[in-house]
Amino acid sequence: MATETRPALQGARLTCFELKNDNIPVTLITDSMVGYVMQKGLVDKVIVGADRITNSGHVFNKIGTYQIAVLAQIHKVPFYVTAPLSTFDLKTKHEDVIIEERSVEEVVKINEKRVAPKGINVLNPAFDMTPPELITGIITDKGLLLPPFEESIRKIFNIKMTV
Repeated sequence: MATETRPALQGARLTCFELKNDNIPVTLITDSMVGYVMQKGLVDKVIVGADRITNSGHVFNKIGTYQIAVLAQIHKVPFYVTAPLSTFDLKTKHEDVIIEERSVEEVVKINEKRVAPKGINVLNPAFDMTPPELITGIITDKGLLLPPFEESIRKIFNIKMTV
């Protein structure tokens, strides 16, 4: 299953396209259906991408990833992140990562038609952070990293541990 990934619909437009193009069966669901499909036992594992992974194993990805990880943990569904090693940011601490706030227009309009009342407050972060304790493993182009991620990340990047 792939989530639509509102408000820009990358899941519906891009993820589904790529999976279908690679002949991988895919079912599109709305972002708010994740708990429902897990509760019904329709999901046996979750695999998400990542925009940035810190050396502590904190994962920054499209908004909604964190809630999927929480639901996966509650429903005992393994939660994997997949990303090339170039996604790892070994210098920035997770608490120093700034989450981009996107345009209000993405949320209040669909196809240039306003669907929300004027004068309301809008919150539109583009990304969220998933902590390492919710992640089963990180799949990289150099192999699978397992917890504790600080150790497995140091090992794959051949970083010596300082005392």
